[in-house]
Amino acid sequence: MRKKSIVVIALTALLLVLEYCYTPEKAQHNVTTDIKVEKAGFGRFTNNRNTTVLVNPDTLTWKLLGDIKYVKKQHKTYGEVMFPQVNAKLKLTNKKRIVMSGFIIPIDNKSYALSKNVFASCFFCGKSGPETIMGIKFKGETPKLKTDQYVTLEGNFRYNDADVEDWVYHVDDAVIVKGAK
Repeated sequence: MRKKSIVVIALTALLLVLEYCYTPEKAQHNVTTDIKVEKAGFGRFTNNRNTTVLVNPDTLTWKLLGDIKYVKKQHKTYGEVMFPQVNAKLKLTNKKRIVMSGFIIPIDNKSYALSKNVFASCFFCGKSGPETIMGIKFKGETPKLKTDQYVTLEGNFRYNDADVEDWVYHVDDAVIVKGAK
């Protein structure tokens, strides 16, 4: 009888995890359209430090970040690995100031990532690729943010095409220009 109870509990836990990570295509659409999504544009915004920041239009889009190819290369630890090949426009944008909008995904107690998708359909649940998420390093103190909070960041873009244990895309010295409460 105990074995049956353990099996039932394990299956229930598995179903809950799968339900949490799986969102049907229609539900994904409803999740993103129910949230008021605003793109960055020309204008002045006051960030969370009450500093006015002049913001240029989005210089990157998730579509542009998604234009990526992968090539198989040998890695000394992992053997054969798929390494990203970043497109030419992104290479020209490397280490330049950009504006990017997306959903906040917590990584741990101290760090966040910016995602094209909400948490329920992000890269970690297998619904997207690594090109749909960007690591964030904030300028100064890391703010407290909520999961799925939609923000617009301004920061220095950096890509990674060599370290398989790191994000493909990064925003360094990031400042929230829209969406912080």
